[in-house]
Amino acid sequence: MNSTKLLQLLLAVTLLFSGCAGGALKPTKNQFNNPLALQRADPHVWKTKDGTYYFVATVPEYDRLEIRKSKTINGIKEAEPVVVWRKHEKGPMGNHIWAPELHQIDGKWYIYFAAGSVEDKWAIRKYALSNTSADPTKGEWKEEGEIVSKPNQFTLDATTFEHKGQRYMIWVDRASNKEINTGLYIAKMTSPTTLGDKQVVISRPEYAWERIGHNVNEAPAVIIRNGKVFVTFSASATDANYALGLLWAKEDADLLDTASWNKLPEPVFYTNERLKRFGPGHNSFIVAEDGKTDVMIYHARDYKEIKGEPLYDPNRHTRARVLRWTEDGMPDFGQELDDNEMAVKKGKQAKNAKK
Repeated sequence: MNSTKLLQLLLAVTLLFSGCAGGALKPTKNQFNNPLALQRADPHVWKTKDGTYYFVATVPEYDRLEIRKSKTINGIKEAEPVVVWRKHEKGPMGNHIWAPELHQIDGKWYIYFAAGSVEDKWAIRKYALSNTSADPTKGEWKEEGEIVSKPNQFTLDATTFEHKGQRYMIWVDRASNKEINTGLYIAKMTSPTTLGDKQVVISRPEYAWERIGHNVNEAPAVIIRNGKVFVTFSASATDANYALGLLWAKEDADLLDTASWNKLPEPVFYTNERLKRFGPGHNSFIVAEDGKTDVMIYHARDYKEIKGEPLYDPNRHTRARVLRWTEDGMPDFGQELDDNEMAVKKGKQAKNAKK
């Protein structure tokens, strides 16, 4: 081989392994082209029966709701955002538009989101929009108004799920008369926009890792597997201290009985400086294109130091990783693995479960 051909071969190999030949290397099955969405926090993905993925998240301007549509999880990265609603110019729903979730219930689309008012951005309450179109990026979104709950003081991050024929909502509100904090509430839903009278707290910040910067439990996400209803939640301030915790109840338990719920005393997914994964949190769960692999969608930053209030640092990016399961049926978050290692390697089992 002459020197010219040798040089060409070395250049081709270099480009291949650097990911520069024809653009970035395509991810293999169930590996993800992270980050999926830059500057998109609090991500939520809904998958329809035809395999279409719809993605919503908080935008850094806190001023609108938008939806992306894709046939694959990786396709979210290139999908064009469609703005479906903008904040009001006065009054409620006029500030701090946070944490939308998109759900299809009985053939109708709903977006649940939190918002303050123009006059008081911290008067956070939860609201709903609805849309009867087959495709939520099209048609008209109707304002359904506030979803009123108790105590209704600082209420946000609503999620909904159906279990054994009953629809539930879990959301966030003040959960103590002794300190400023937020905890997780649950209630049965009497309609997609109304709650039953019985509303109970299932988690409040009690461990040190939940009380760094702020005393916070928020951002519930539900996945039902292996005879249990699992709820992840996020805790502490939205900087590098932000982390995921885990609750669960047996699938036949009374979910409105606080005693039905177990809670791990330690976080299950948190900052890993070696992997440059800082403050991971506010996740949702979805099933991969193969119809069987569980995937966790979440946000994180790739740096630690933040100037000023972390809530206004825009660089929380949406990411995806496979969620595996331990032999005893607990979710395996793979704290020491990067997002794509989690797709091919077995992580550590959850430990120290509260019995």
